Amino acid sequence: MSAVLHADLPRFVAFGEALTDLIRIGPDQWRSACGGSPWNVAVAMSTLGQLSAFAGAISQDLFGAEIWRASQEAHLDMRFIQQLPRPPLLAVVHEVDPPHYFFIGQDSADLHFRPEGLPAGWTRSLRWAHFGSLGLVREPLAGRLLALAQALKAEGRLISYDPNFRAPPMDSRYDDTLEQMCRLADVIKVSDEDLRGLFRVPDHRSGLAQIAAWNPGAWLLLTRGAAGATLYHGVEEVSGQPPPVEVVDTVGAGDTALAGLLDSLMRDAAAPAQQHLRWALAAGAAACTSAGFVPPRPAQLEALAEAVRIVPA
Repeated sequence: MSAVLHADLPRFVAFGEALTDLIRIGPDQWRSACGGSPWNVAVAMSTLGQLSAFAGAISQDLFGAEIWRASQEAHLDMRFIQQLPRPPLLAVVHEVDPPHYFFIGQDSADLHFRPEGLPAGWTRSLRWAHFGSLGLVREPLAGRLLALAQALKAEGRLISYDPNFRAPPMDSRYDDTLEQMCRLADVIKVSDEDLRGLFRVPDHRSGLAQIAAWNPGAWLLLTRGAAGATLYHGVEEVSGQPPPVEVVDTVGAGDTALAGLLDSLMRDAAAPAQQHLRWALAAGAAACTSAGFVPPRPAQLEALAEAVRIVPA
C-alpha cells in the first residue's frame, strides 16, 4: 500500500489503539466503522489542519486495510502506522441506545506496537503527544506507552491525556496509571461519566478535585454532553453551552472536542480560556451533525464558535 508522507514530520502524534466498531443495526444486520479514541483524535487534528499522525499497530486483514485506507484519506502520516500479522481489535456494539459493547482482541496487533520502529528523528518536530483509552490498559502496550509518555515529557514535549473510561478493563488496577498520566499531562480531558467510573464514586466532583490536586497547572476539560463543558486552568474556570445543532449522533464528539482544544492551544496558547473553550465546544457540536465519525474543518467552526454561550462562573 502506498503511504502518505509529509514533507515535514508531524507536530502532533496520538498513541494507542485503532479498532473496528462492529455495530448492530438490526436483528441480522451489522455495520463496521473505523474508530478508537486516539485514532479519532489524530484524524480530527489532521482535519483541523495540523500535521498529524496516529502511532499504533493494526492488523493486515480487511479490518486493518480499512483503517489504513481511512487514515490515508484523513492525510495522516502513514509512516507511524505499523501493519502486523496479528488479529484485529474489535469493539462489538450489540446495543446502541444506551450503548452496550465488549471487546475482542486477544493478542491483537495493537498490543505489539513498538515505538522504536517510528521514523528516525520523529521527535524533532513534535509539539504535542496524545495518550489514553485502551492503549494504557492492555499489556504489553500499556507499559510501553507510559514509558514513552514519561520520556517525551522529560524531553520537553507537551502531553495530552484522555482516559476515556471503559469498564471493565479500567478497574482499581488502572489507578496508578491514571495518577501518573494526570500528573505529567499538560491537557487532561474527562467527562462526568468518566470521573464516576474512574474513581468509582457517585459524584464526579470528587474525582475532578483529585485530578486538580494531582496537577493544578494542567488545562482540564470537563465535558458533560449536551449540558456543556468547563475548562479549568490554575485558578481560572470558564463554562460554556454548546451551539445549537441538529444532532444526528454523538460518535466521536468527545474526541473531536479535545482535538478542538488542542488545535486552539497549538495555534495560540496565550489566547483567553474562553476562546479555547469556544473552539472545543464548536468542534464537539459539529461532530454531532453527521452520521458516524466525521470531524469538522476549521471553516465549519467559525460560526459555531460564535454561537457558544459562555456561562458566568
